[in-house]
Amino acid sequence: MKDLGSVRKDYSTHILLESEAHEDPFDQFEKWMEEARTNDPEDYNAMNLATIGDHGFPNQRIVLLREFSREGLVFYTNYNSVKGQEIGQDPKVAINFFWKGLERQIRVKGEARKLPAEVSDAYFASRPRESQLGAWVSDQSTVIKSREELERRMKEIEDKYEGKEVDRPSHWGGYRVFPVYFEFWQGRPGRLHDRLSYRVDADGAWYQERLAP
Repeated sequence: MKDLGSVRKDYSTHILLESEAHEDPFDQFEKWMEEARTNDPEDYNAMNLATIGDHGFPNQRIVLLREFSREGLVFYTNYNSVKGQEIGQDPKVAINFFWKGLERQIRVKGEARKLPAEVSDAYFASRPRESQLGAWVSDQSTVIKSREELERRMKEIEDKYEGKEVDRPSHWGGYRVFPVYFEFWQGRPGRLHDRLSYRVDADGAWYQERLAP
């Protein structure tokens, strides 16, 4: 990998100016999400979720955004997973979206809180059956002996729910991230990228700032 230092790419597809950006970060987020969906609908809702782990080290992983509104960003997972345990200890999280084709990123900081059980129930019921069964099979993040062990558990759960609806495990459900910070990054030539940040003040009002690239 000797050539890593020589890898270069100039960004020139779009610009991000204050005069063209929404004053409200939720409106700007929705605009960019829609443009990402149009540009590349496959996994455009994939986001890197960072939580605070043991000894203060961050942990990151890709999850999927399943809902967005002014109330926040929603994703679903196993509450007993590493991410679930870490959110339980410290709800502060960071999120990053990256869209290569658009040469864009969005960063979000906020606090994650569990969704009401009835909301998680409704989403779980909409999932493909195999995904429903998988939520019962996997003790996410725990050590397992082999792939065969996982497949054996799957067969047991399939037999248990044969001919029945799959109910949601109590250890599986959703979180809503309530944002306190947004940053919109647009790649520009010569590394003079556009970065607009939005912070919320004590009165709940959002204000916009341009950051140096």
